Amino acid sequence: MSAFTPVTRPQHLPARIAATLTAQIESGVLKPGDRLPTEQALTRSFAVSRTVIREAIAQLRNEGLIETRQGAGAFVIQRAARHIRLDDARAMAPHAFRDLFQLRLPLEIEAAALAALHRGPQHLAQLDDAMARMTGGASGEEVIEADLHFHRTIAAATGNAYFVQFLGAISDRILHTIIDSRVRQSPAEIAPHVHREHRAIHDAILSGHAAAARAAMRAHMLHSAERVGLSLHLSD
Repeated sequence: MSAFTPVTRPQHLPARIAATLTAQIESGVLKPGDRLPTEQALTRSFAVSRTVIREAIAQLRNEGLIETRQGAGAFVIQRAARHIRLDDARAMAPHAFRDLFQLRLPLEIEAAALAALHRGPQHLAQLDDAMARMTGGASGEEVIEADLHFHRTIAAATGNAYFVQFLGAISDRILHTIIDSRVRQSPAEIAPHVHREHRAIHDAILSGHAAAARAAMRAHMLHSAERVGLSLHLSD
């Protein structure tokens, strides 16, 4: 297997690592049944942190490209067993943001409600960790990673693998919207609003209040759309 090249900023993100590994799988360099290099080896090859590698592996797993086995590592799975996946390496045109949000709204809103009903201690711990990383003075890149992790954790907390698969498949598209919002406004301007919105979602899920979680996620999605210049009008 050929060595990977370090990923340079602003591509120093899990989605970029996942896209590179996906290309290896699609080209047949990594075949079904092959074991991915260890976290340590990938960290050295890509010259990124272990946290970034873990997020990239989680994305590949969510997309059904790999499976992880306790104590053994991550393995490429048979193509027939793969789940839904989009071409995450393809650049996203800004005009496609509206289509993305029209898909995200019902998925994320219902995911939040189900997470409030089915979340376990591990999910609450992961949400706490994501919140801490988003507000703990981390770099912009780390904040973006934590934001994506927050939403992936909610998908996992639903207990429904389809939410994990579908939201995992569009995670790179979501990354585009987060970056775009930070271009339109400074992180300092956005941060307090995003923190408030995530805190409301977190607290509703913690309390087990499905209706409150649904409302908090709806508000977050609508405000997120506004931050990339969209005004969405819902039927209800």
